[in-house]
Amino acid sequence: MRSFLYFLTALAVIGLAAWAYRENHLTQQAMNEHRALEREVASLGNAITIQRTEWAYLNRPDRLRELVDVNFERLLLVPMTADHFGEIGQVAYPLPVLRSDYSTAVEVFGTLDEDAVSEEREP
Repeated sequence: MRSFLYFLTALAVIGLAAWAYRENHLTQQAMNEHRALEREVASLGNAITIQRTEWAYLNRPDRLRELVDVNFERLLLVPMTADHFGEIGQVAYPLPVLRSDYSTAVEVFGTLDEDAVSEEREP
């Protein structure tokens, strides 16, 4: 009987060791994936920073002014001034549509029976 208990204890220890090894392996794998994702996020953040810097560099007012001057004949761009904007009163808003005939808005599916209505009202 003792040898059987020793055997079961040894099996339990081996089973627990296998389970612990498997969990350790899965944990290491998850940590490696986490590190890889962190590296990818960092590189994408750097790429976004570089693109924002390039965008700011390309949108410098002096550079854009030079491009407008060089391509004036083809694009016909002029500097924007306050004269290019209109007054709020100059905006043409559409007039609201007024309906005087509401008979087409409701469809009738039956007729009203006067007797049925009077029977429902009486307690």
